[in-house]
Amino acid sequence: MSLLACVAGLLSGLVAYALFNLIALALNITFMQAVSFELPSLANHDLGLWIVVVPAIGGLLVGLMARYGSPKIKGHGIPEAMEAVLTSDSRISPRVAIFKPISTVVAIGSGGPFGAEGPIIQTGGALGSLLGQVVSTTAAERKVLLACGAAGGMAAIFGTPLAGVILAIELLLFEFRPRSFIPLVIATAVATALRHILIGEGPLFAMDAVPFGLPFNAPAYVVFAILIGFVAVGFSKLLFVVEDAFEALPVGDIWRPALGGLGLGVIGLFAPEVLGVGYDLIMGALNNQLAVSALLSIAVFKTLALLVSLGSGTSGGLLAPMFMTGAALGSLFAIAGNVLLPGAPLEPAAFALVGMAALFAAASRATFALIVFAFEITCNYEAILPLMLVCVIATGISILFMRTTIMTEKLSRRGLRVNQEFEVDPLERADIASVMRTRFAEVAEDASLALAASRLGLAEQSHSHCEALLVVDAHHALAGVLTRSDVLRAQTEEPAAEPRTVRTVCTTDIVRAYPDETVREAVRRMLFHDIGRLPVVSRQDDRSIVGYIDRAAVIAAHRQGMHEEGMALPRGENEAR
Repeated sequence: MSLLACVAGLLSGLVAYALFNLIALALNITFMQAVSFELPSLANHDLGLWIVVVPAIGGLLVGLMARYGSPKIKGHGIPEAMEAVLTSDSRISPRVAIFKPISTVVAIGSGGPFGAEGPIIQTGGALGSLLGQVVSTTAAERKVLLACGAAGGMAAIFGTPLAGVILAIELLLFEFRPRSFIPLVIATAVATALRHILIGEGPLFAMDAVPFGLPFNAPAYVVFAILIGFVAVGFSKLLFVVEDAFEALPVGDIWRPALGGLGLGVIGLFAPEVLGVGYDLIMGALNNQLAVSALLSIAVFKTLALLVSLGSGTSGGLLAPMFMTGAALGSLFAIAGNVLLPGAPLEPAAFALVGMAALFAAASRATFALIVFAFEITCNYEAILPLMLVCVIATGISILFMRTTIMTEKLSRRGLRVNQEFEVDPLERADIASVMRTRFAEVAEDASLALAASRLGLAEQSHSHCEALLVVDAHHALAGVLTRSDVLRAQTEEPAAEPRTVRTVCTTDIVRAYPDETVREAVRRMLFHDIGRLPVVSRQDDRSIVGYIDRAAVIAAHRQGMHEEGMALPRGENEAR
């Protein structure tokens, strides 16, 4: 898996580099009529009134690719990667790996207000999935390779390997285990090293050192966090309202991205700077280089452009435009605070950074990843506290007012449930010794079958509800297990010449458990062997019985875990007990 993770990181890094350069080339050819691999600023485009038509043509081409290539290319990429993990054993079609980057180049190259990161994450995930399909792997291993490709793509674009690892854990893996964490780190390390060779060292968004003003500015950060949390909720809900409006239009799927592109072109006629990836504007906001008018234009028109174009079903990334909007809102908040409260030392660049991270963190609930992401951009330890404060408060607002996230709403509408809360299984916390029964039913191996049937409640006028008996020999050592099924099967067979004993009917191929194992391990063994109970034996002597664990003991362990979490039982269950 580690070797395959290296390959996944290498592939995703190469694709990220290629896609980044193709987007720059497409933007230069379309808007500047020049051949260059440097991302241009579209504020000085040479299209004239054609700026209204070009995004519509790009939208039409994306619609055709979605119709005849793969419908999975629509959207910003991460939910589609999550769906592959949840519904198809982490198998992604080769068509997605081909058409997603092409559609992204077309969409952004024609003015789409997107970043390349979402499509890169989906494309990198597709490459990892394909690698797991070419090489014989299990569904769990394919999921890890998919996440490796996705995390490698993000690390290769932004130069933030730690954030790539954590984002993959929070949004794709739904687990934190060494079997997935080690390959993830290897893949992102390889992708980041490749980025250093092909693009250069340092993160995509370099930022000068700025004062964050803690603890004096803490109240201002709290107010801003509440504000940005509500903005994230409003933006997320509005995006799906726009999507629903486009779905309701009486036109085919091919034409909806074209209509969205036409609306985008109209916006670009008045605010061309919001078209394209806009990395230069994010850098400007982070380094306090944008005027108030430019910040207002970004906050309003970039949001409108993103809603219209992405809501129409085209292809593009969501991270960069939300980063831009969050950064603009942060700068505007600090500037307004300094005007309303003269002398308030609010640094616009500092608020731009926390706004950039908090808006996407609240909308996606990938809070930890975005805190680390913003820290990796600055490499400034002073940024940690304001980032943590603003991101978690904004995420709390999102949790209170939004049942799903901007990543999971589509999946929820399709009937899929995405659990983004990481917790230790109560059965992993409890050991068998703490829940096993030390008093249990047993029977001698030379006892008659009639006696065993009576003790199992299979004889007339028997009131026993015992499901199984532990069979012991003359030295009280474990010799087998006798279940009700064993007795019933023996009773239906032809009568033997001599009366049957327990020894001739019981199961002697015993599946055991040990007191120092977790209850989870006992459950795995029960499921694998399709049995409902296990004798618990000593580590020193596997015939020395020390206890007995069955389904009731497992339920009791789970109930104890619920009690520790403060989870009340449904009304009436306590009385039923």
